[in-house]
Amino acid sequence: MNATSFRTEHLSVFYGQYEAVKNISLDFPEKTVTALIGPSGCGKSTFLRSLNRMNDEISQAKIKGRIWIDGVDINDPDTDVIQLRQKIGMVWQKPNPFYKSIYENIAFGPKYHGIKDKKQLDEIVETSLRKAALWDEVKDRLKQSGLSLSGGQQQRLCIARALSVKPRILLLDEPASALDPVSTAKVEELITELKKELSIVIVTHNMQQAARISDYTAYFYLGSLMEHDKTEKIFTNPEQPMTQEYISGRFG
Repeated sequence: MNATSFRTEHLSVFYGQYEAVKNISLDFPEKTVTALIGPSGCGKSTFLRSLNRMNDEISQAKIKGRIWIDGVDINDPDTDVIQLRQKIGMVWQKPNPFYKSIYENIAFGPKYHGIKDKKQLDEIVETSLRKAALWDEVKDRLKQSGLSLSGGQQQRLCIARALSVKPRILLLDEPASALDPVSTAKVEELITELKKELSIVIVTHNMQQAARISDYTAYFYLGSLMEHDKTEKIFTNPEQPMTQEYISGRFG
């Protein structure tokens, strides 16, 4: 097993009195893809958002337990949340490019973190777009709006934007659910390539996708972690009958 990149320890997330995520301890090994699966409303996205403190934006949300990275609990009051989100990037279900040029979408993060040199920014933009398998498609239109791209290209632009600040971990919340099959395949190829450099956690409702691209799979149900193992085992010989019923499509 790869070294653990980060982990949760007895993590619970509450919205007011409602416990959406219940006492979850989970390791995420370095340079692997972990898929979070389970029926709608089972706590997958809430759990994912907690991993870079996006739940801080929800006034009713309250966290118990710990999330460790490099031996530090990210919910410690001294944590710099901006630096944390530089280290742990996130891409949402629907593409959300900024109302800026393709170039400025990518350069925004590095500029925010203090990089002003034009040559350095040019290199970051090209490198990020290459990593997102988008450079060849947009290199002659960098001044055009990010919104001029197709849905699949916009999602890869958002991935490139997340990569521009060199994260160690990338969180993906159903990144291909709004895309056509061709764009979905490109995003999946991209995820497989990116895991050579960073850890990826992906929420997906697509069982075939989870089987294709992930190394580990965690099955959630009603806010609880029911089963977590290597993806091959989860999909061929799960421990829990409920896991088998879900992945075979009998419910959910």
